Amino acid sequence: MKHLVISAIGADRAGIVNTLSQAALDRGCNIEKSRMAVLGGEFALILLVTGEETDVTALREAIPALEDQLGLTLVAKATMPKLPEKRWLPYEVSVVAMDHPGIVHRITEYFSSHQINIEEMETETYAAPHTGTPMFALTMTVAIPAGGSLAQLKDDFFDLCDQLNLDASLDPARD
Repeated sequence: MKHLVISAIGADRAGIVNTLSQAALDRGCNIEKSRMAVLGGEFALILLVTGEETDVTALREAIPALEDQLGLTLVAKATMPKLPEKRWLPYEVSVVAMDHPGIVHRITEYFSSHQINIEEMETETYAAPHTGTPMFALTMTVAIPAGGSLAQLKDDFFDLCDQLNLDASLDPARD
């Protein structure tokens, strides 16, 4: 099986996901993993598609026509399957706070400085109920190397969050 990552970005409108999934299906490919969001007025998507070499090649060759049809910027890149690693522990991070610049940077800087990979991340802002205060929420899955001091890592993380006035949790990821 061959693996292909396709990213798409452009003006949002109904039917984009349908057209892209139909293009994959028509060429015998399977969408194994995907993420999409509407950010402002823009649509953003990333797909992991698999199939036999000829099928993945056919989908990759269809990208320019799909770009024209959808009015999107599409990028396709061959990739390898992610090999499972037993040397790390998946943890879920959740942060909520009054919104202010720098939260994402400080949290990602903390994990990067500890050689912890961020596997997934999602952020959003919203108005707090009743007060309308601008709020910020971050959720991520991180890969913590096994064998280190998890208790110390958690203590340091919560100290950082206290300094930044962030409500946070760091818990084992659910399967």
